[in-house]
Amino acid sequence: MVVGVNGVGKTTTIGKLAHQFKNKGYNVVLGAADTFRAAAVEQLTIWSERVGVPIVKQKMGSDPASVAFDTLQSAKSNQADVVLIDTAGRLHNKVNLMNELTKIKNVMQKVIPDAPHEILLVLDGSTGQNAIEQAEQFLKATEVNAMAITKLDGTAKGGVLIGIADQFKIPVKYIGVGEGVDQLQVFNRAGYIDALFEGSTFTS
Repeated sequence: MVVGVNGVGKTTTIGKLAHQFKNKGYNVVLGAADTFRAAAVEQLTIWSERVGVPIVKQKMGSDPASVAFDTLQSAKSNQADVVLIDTAGRLHNKVNLMNELTKIKNVMQKVIPDAPHEILLVLDGSTGQNAIEQAEQFLKATEVNAMAITKLDGTAKGGVLIGIADQFKIPVKYIGVGEGVDQLQVFNRAGYIDALFEGSTFTS
C-alpha cells in the first residue's frame, strides 16, 4: 500500500516500481484506490498500459477499501507476486485519513490476513521541513514501515532525507532522482551521504 499527499509523485513512484518488478520477472497488479481524483486513476491507468501490467479500478467516488479488496482478490486469483495499491493523499482531515487507511487495511486482511506487507510513504524531497511534517501526519494515521523520497534530482534539500530516516527510524527504500522510468533507485545511504558532501549528483 502506497501513501502520501497529492503532488509528491506517489502515482509515478508506483508506476516505476511496477516497471522494476515486472523487469525482474514478477507478476504485478496495480490497484487504483485513490478514487477522489480522476487524474490519479487516469495516471495509474497510463502507467499500467505503459508497463504492461493489469489495473483494478472502479468509478470515481467509489469506496477505496472496496477497490483494495477487489485488487487483492484479482491478484490472488491470478497468482500475482506483487500488488501496488495507490491511496488518496488528503491531509486536510486527519481523522478521515486515519479512518480511511485503517479501513483499507482491515478490508485487505479479509483477503490476505497479514496484508499489507508494506506501507510505503512517498515524500517530496524538495519540500524540506514540510516533508517531515507530512511524515509525522502519516505515521499517526497508519503503520508506515518504508519510505520513498522523490524529486531529489534538482534539490539542495537532500539532507532532509537523512533527517527523516533518523528521526522516524523508518528505512528509506527508494529515491527518485529524475523523471525517467529507471530513475527510481534503491537507496544507498553511504553513497548518498558521500554525494551530499561532495555536492555531486547522486547515482547508485
